[in-house]
Amino acid sequence: MRRTLTTTLRTIAAALCGTALALAGTAATPAQAAGKASAATPAQAAGKAPAWESRDSGSDARFRGLAAVSRTTAWAAGTKGTVLLTRDAGRTWRNVSPPGAGALEFRDVEAFDARRAVVLAIGEGEASRVFRTDDGGTTWTETFRNADPKAFYDCLAFFDARHGIALGDPVDGRFRVLATGDGGRSWRVLPAAGMPAALPGEAAFAASGQCVVTARGRTGGRDAWIATGGAASSRVMHSADRGRTWTVTGTPVPAGDPARGVFGLAFRDRAHGLAVGGDYRAGQPSERAAAVSGDGGTTWTAAGRPPGAYRSGVAWLPRSRTTALAVGPTGSDVTTDGGRTWRAFGTGSYDTVDCAPDGGCWAAGEKGRLARLTARSGE
Repeated sequence: MRRTLTTTLRTIAAALCGTALALAGTAATPAQAAGKASAATPAQAAGKAPAWESRDSGSDARFRGLAAVSRTTAWAAGTKGTVLLTRDAGRTWRNVSPPGAGALEFRDVEAFDARRAVVLAIGEGEASRVFRTDDGGTTWTETFRNADPKAFYDCLAFFDARHGIALGDPVDGRFRVLATGDGGRSWRVLPAAGMPAALPGEAAFAASGQCVVTARGRTGGRDAWIATGGAASSRVMHSADRGRTWTVTGTPVPAGDPARGVFGLAFRDRAHGLAVGGDYRAGQPSERAAAVSGDGGTTWTAAGRPPGAYRSGVAWLPRSRTTALAVGPTGSDVTTDGGRTWRAFGTGSYDTVDCAPDGGCWAAGEKGRLARLTARSGE
């Protein structure tokens, strides 16, 4: 899947745009293909399949945090306090890690552009921290340090450039939520009264930065969703008021074990969502590893043909109502029917996936693995 392409970067960009639209069942229009790359015609897009083109990160960190800004710009956050930034489509990655963060485990990053980003470090007590940069990682400000030894934060998401939330595992029987109204420069713990009681053993998985998500492409939105597992059943919680109050429903993704449940969510709008998960232990079966919702997470239906193994990350392709990607340690899958059926297209190990509004999709994982979605002939 990582073979070198002989086409030029301009052709690759055109193929990527055409592939995303072809997978979604449409041909590229001039407006959709606007930019330096020429639009791929239906004939050019025919025979193309998605593939990951590996990018040398220069790091051996495991990247579970990923923020796709565009086809050329992406942020990755991982172990050993590592944060990387590319502005040239992954040809080079700049180490922009916060100074003195080597002992921290970064598991999520949310970026607004090539200069502004927020990263989350996970762990018990003071290991859970949030940092923000406004200059592309040249300098960082620590904006939150958890002082509660019972709290453990897992992931974060933003509704717009100002409003965001961070999710923590249950404290005193309820999931804990932080909120910011100034782009992550300050945080406050939201009251627990609006959060349903957690099930025994229930938690969120800090596996892909997707245990809490907002609707894709929303500006100033208010909807958020939480993925859970580890308890007798897997559940998804929904908030329509930026995390103040929540409703909860069960999903068909198997749970019943601390290693099983929903690991990642993706919503393309307020109604249409995807859930992926399973059992993260190597060699363990993960039946019904994906589910789909068409009513904002009120109900979930198991995929008729799910991925063949545990998947930790999921993302909708931009400008598509039906096409999405899922990734995990044993490979990647694509759906072209809104999550009802999935088809494998690679065996590389990735933990998380994210797509930018302009069509750039990225994946990240263990041993410094970073890749960009491209097209390949013959499948």
